[in-house]
Amino acid sequence: MNNRTFTMIKPDAMNNGFAGAILDRIIQEGYRFRAMKMTKLTPEKAAEFYAIHKDRPFFADLVEFMCKGPIIAAILEKENAVTDFRKLIGATDPARADNGTIRKLYANSVGENAIHGSDSDENAKMEGDFMFSVLEQF
Repeated sequence: MNNRTFTMIKPDAMNNGFAGAILDRIIQEGYRFRAMKMTKLTPEKAAEFYAIHKDRPFFADLVEFMCKGPIIAAILEKENAVTDFRKLIGATDPARADNGTIRKLYANSVGENAIHGSDSDENAKMEGDFMFSVLEQF
């Protein structure tokens, strides 16, 4: 499966006008879009998507943040997609992210970190299937 990953451009990056630059960067890195949509998460959908974090102290803030505005969700394809995309987006904390990574360039903080990227092939499939029906993927 290692040729697909899932991403979301988060509300902070959308509201700050960075979506175009982020999408362009993803394309420049050789990813092909296999599904993409702009949507707004409901609190229920955000809670379901981030259910793995439900017992963590930041869960309520995360759900609230993800509902503050639109997101762009996408399934991307490229050889070694998950690992390479994690390098492209950088560390969750933009202060610790490598220079030139998406989070170093566009994130505000650990909590408002501009972009999501799947951390495993299994999660990429699960997250992509959560956001897109099989008919929406190609």
